[in-house]
Amino acid sequence: MVQGNVIPLTVKEFEIFSLLILNPKRVFTYEMLMDLVWKEDYTYYSRKAVNNHVSNLRRKLRVSPDLPDYVKSVYGIGYKFEEK
Repeated sequence: MVQGNVIPLTVKEFEIFSLLILNPKRVFTYEMLMDLVWKEDYTYYSRKAVNNHVSNLRRKLRVSPDLPDYVKSVYGIGYKFEEK
């Protein structure tokens, strides 16, 4: 729920968000996300899958332009959750 709104997430989006929010400020590499969420070996195309799911997750969580983006990119490495 964001600002009183229920946000529908796919299973993968929920798993990514849960992993990030339960481990604030910890950086998860693309490889780690593939292993923990998809339970598969990492491939080049896996990075695109991770990026697409995180992009969709960010879009869904951004219910208001004045809210910060909590899912941060760590250039060339992966993602982390960070509160402002």
